[in-house]
Amino acid sequence: MIGSKVYRRYASALLGLGREDGHFEEYGQELSEFERFCQANSMFFGAVCNPIFAMEGRHKVLEEVLGRSSFGPVVQNFLRLLLAKDRLRGLPAICEHYAHLSDEALNIQRARVVTAKPLRKKSLDRLERALERLTGKKVKAEVSDDEALIGGVMVKIGDMVLDGSIRAQIEGLKESLKRGELS
Repeated sequence: MIGSKVYRRYASALLGLGREDGHFEEYGQELSEFERFCQANSMFFGAVCNPIFAMEGRHKVLEEVLGRSSFGPVVQNFLRLLLAKDRLRGLPAICEHYAHLSDEALNIQRARVVTAKPLRKKSLDRLERALERLTGKKVKAEVSDDEALIGGVMVKIGDMVLDGSIRAQIEGLKESLKRGELS
């Protein structure tokens, strides 16, 4: 819990710098790119995060990677600070919170959409527009498939769940039959 509070502070600080200079979206992209690099290169990430190795060696490894990157000086200095404060292992939590704060600043709401079959682009666009009218915010949908839904769509946006799946309708019908509501 304490670690997550600390990581939120780091994300908030970087976003604050980005809002001041107008580059917070760019910083978020660079931070996400570095996180993807770390996920793809687990040995690198393990080496720079492991306190068993001397800080000087860890710093050299990070500098080698940063020297080959196209990251701006603010993000590079931010990553150096995370290493110096031994907080680099919290990068996934920092990125997640940064994305959340960035979405708030841009008035974006994320929606998790589950469908029985893949949605066509046109259908997804219509769904996003409908959700935008519902929330009053720009909506970005993360779509996945689940054949167990049989048909229809299930949407989770914030704390709200909209379940228009055939599976939910069948379950509702079963419950009504059990209670004797349908005669």
